[in-house]
Amino acid sequence: MEISLNNLPVGDTGRITGVVGGREFRKKLALRGVKEGSIIRVMKSALSGGPVVIEINRNSMVVGRGMAQRVMIKRM
Repeated sequence: MEISLNNLPVGDTGRITGVVGGREFRKKLALRGVKEGSIIRVMKSALSGGPVVIEINRNSMVVGRGMAQRVMIKRM
């Protein structure tokens, strides 16, 4: 079952199955390693909103809630 990145619980890992958005949006995320097939782990996420801290390719980065909503994940 696919869920959006902002619904993946803290500490859980998943594989990116798709990114919803235009070509430039997908390109922007792909340059940061957020692309279909990548393994991603949520390190921190506030329940009340705010950014999501993720780990991808051994690097941590912050993704805004709006972006996280558009990254589709399959839990592992």
